[in-house]
Amino acid sequence: MSQKRTSQTPCIRGLYAITPDCADTPDLLRRVRLALAGGARVLQYRNKSATAALRLAQASALRELTREFAVPFIVNDDARLAAQVDADGVHLGAMDGNLQSARAVLGKSKIIGVSCYNRLSLARDAGGAGADYVAFGAFFSSSVKPDAVTADIELLRQARAEFAVPLVAIGGITAQNGASLVVVGADALAVISALFDAADTQAAAQDFSKLFIRDSAP
Repeated sequence: MSQKRTSQTPCIRGLYAITPDCADTPDLLRRVRLALAGGARVLQYRNKSATAALRLAQASALRELTREFAVPFIVNDDARLAAQVDADGVHLGAMDGNLQSARAVLGKSKIIGVSCYNRLSLARDAGGAGADYVAFGAFFSSSVKPDAVTADIELLRQARAEFAVPLVAIGGITAQNGASLVVVGADALAVISALFDAADTQAAAQDFSKLFIRDSAP
């Protein structure tokens, strides 16, 4: 799978922070700022419990914060919200509509990522439809999605051999177990709990970021 990129398209690599459900917008912004200060290189806004008005307010505020840190801002599920706040892109799960519809809303220059769970066939379909990155998981037990399908590390190894677009790993990832995923080809590690439930979010982000410094060392 190979996808044409433009010089304006942000890179998907490193710690991919996903926001927790949080109704307190100032607290959410404080926690996200710590993650970005610690080295998170992508931020996805995800809030499954918020009203439409709160989602718009939070996404707008996070859009400004990610501009401050010059990192890509992705909205979970909702291409129209992504367009409304001028996000860098959208992430689509199995129930979130098709890629072509999202592309029609967002345009050619925006990022569209697709959840492929534990199935290479979904990644092939996503690549053929023009996905900018694909995500696999859950690789480990996840408190956010305890019933998520499981993916093994061999799947990631196979995906790296086959696909040219960035690979995102998700599901119960910590700075300790995430190292094995980076070694076999994960370009980014998507994290919620191990980042935002940590006693020190900035330090947790720094620990994740070190995995990619080590990976890029000669």
